[in-house]
Amino acid sequence: MAIPTFTMRQLLEAGVHFGHHTHRWNPKMRPFIFGVRNNVHILDLQQTTPMLETAIKAMRDIVANGGRVLFVGTKRQAQNKIKESAKRSGQYFVNHRWLGGMMTNWKTISKSIARLRELDTLLNDPAQMDTRTKKEILMLTRERDKLELSIGGIKDMGGQPDALFVIDTMNEDIAIKEANKLGIPVFAIVDSNASPDGVDYVIPGNDDALRAIDLYCDLFADAILDGLQAELSRSGVDMGAAEDVKVNVPKAKKKDEEEELTPGEKARLDAQSGKKAKTADKAEPAAKEDEKPSEEAKKAASA
Repeated sequence: MAIPTFTMRQLLEAGVHFGHHTHRWNPKMRPFIFGVRNNVHILDLQQTTPMLETAIKAMRDIVANGGRVLFVGTKRQAQNKIKESAKRSGQYFVNHRWLGGMMTNWKTISKSIARLRELDTLLNDPAQMDTRTKKEILMLTRERDKLELSIGGIKDMGGQPDALFVIDTMNEDIAIKEANKLGIPVFAIVDSNASPDGVDYVIPGNDDALRAIDLYCDLFADAILDGLQAELSRSGVDMGAAEDVKVNVPKAKKKDEEEELTPGEKARLDAQSGKKAKTADKAEPAAKEDEKPSEEAKKAASA
């Protein structure tokens, strides 16, 4: 698998160049704005294209060196795609609400993750469920669902991520601040109404259009998969040899052993044996008649 590629035409078709209305713009995005059309800022794709390529390559290198990536997108348009892309690339995600201290206060988050695992085990145990009332089960289920929404995407992360991929910098400003405090590189889509401050890899583009979000997520997910493949090939691990596969080969049947017959074959054999028995029954009287003259001849010869 190679690093994913894209064209400026794909960016145009996805609507990456559309910004927000001119009265909602952030002056810090002035260098990335191409012009204005119908009171809407148009982003400069001649700058977006090389910046997106640089970000994709940097993300791939981080993963190739054993890094982990956290996808963050809590806005309604991005929730499903963020979750899908993170799972497809084997990474982690936050798509419901960013809890304050999710990275800087990992100790507390770890306790919540432990509670989520405890509830999962409890609700999947029929013996435990039989001893509880319907109201208790309902309360436990609600608590589990609430924790699953908030931290379900990071329960297997086991520590701080090595990179942060963010869709909307205005919605996820707390996540970006925490990443800056911990020195974690931030890859973010920055629209014309947002600030690029705190973002290590700025990608000027539309962060509201569904097609644009799909394009960003697919490109970064493919880059992560390529990085994982590079990590495996660099370590020289043969995935087939890594597993101890035991195959039980059936022993060869002895010639004396009769193979199991199908019902049709058994019926055919029974019919053939029945015919042979009838033929043998008819042959017996004829053989007895042939034997009588021979016995009389023996008596005459003896007289």
